[in-house]
Amino acid sequence: MTDPLAPLALEVEAPKRLMAFPNWVYLLREFEALYRRGSAGGSKPIRSHRKRVREGISQVFDTNPVVMPRGPLLKPVTDHLPRALDLGERGLVAGLSRALSRVATELTWEYGYEKVPKALAQKYAYCEILGPRGPIYSEKMILGFVLFAPRTTYPQHSHAEIEESYISVAGDWSENEVAVHAPGSLILNRPGDEHRITTADLDPCLLAYAWLGPESKLSSPGMKLSATRKARIEAGI
Repeated sequence: MTDPLAPLALEVEAPKRLMAFPNWVYLLREFEALYRRGSAGGSKPIRSHRKRVREGISQVFDTNPVVMPRGPLLKPVTDHLPRALDLGERGLVAGLSRALSRVATELTWEYGYEKVPKALAQKYAYCEILGPRGPIYSEKMILGFVLFAPRTTYPQHSHAEIEESYISVAGDWSENEVAVHAPGSLILNRPGDEHRITTADLDPCLLAYAWLGPESKLSSPGMKLSATRKARIEAGI
């Protein structure tokens, strides 16, 4: 007797892999180009970090991982994304900004904290592009974007066992109030480094980021704010 469910079983689609999604492929290529062509400014740790990010992206292309779309999710700050992408397309990181715009309607924006202060919830969100939670799967690295509204203070924080870099895509910003970073600049935060971000008065700020660290930390980073009392007051927390 023929199994009546057999035709249905044949209709189940196999998971689609990265190379079946050209827009995600092009976005990763722009990330790789950014970490290949940019300057390390004579810094050996930054040069090493850039190399490891490039090697990680190359491994992703070699393995052609499964893509697991998470579905679009917006936050209040994503109202500023079109302006940030416009600014990005005028600057030094235009290729990455254009590639991101092609997948903008598919991005899953989130906070990363169980409890996010009300003031910060209106001005900040991030989206993961590659990592343990997808949409492009990787156990060894996370790539993504952080979006800030104008006049934002992102309180002091750190990441245990995670090495982090930011590359400016659009907008000016300051880390720990010691310099102003414009599009194209890179900042490296080593594991445990405390850092605080402030953004300019008139335009949003869009940063690309890369995280390198052990799989256990990348899949569950345990993000916590460690703001000083002064930073909390300034952020309205």
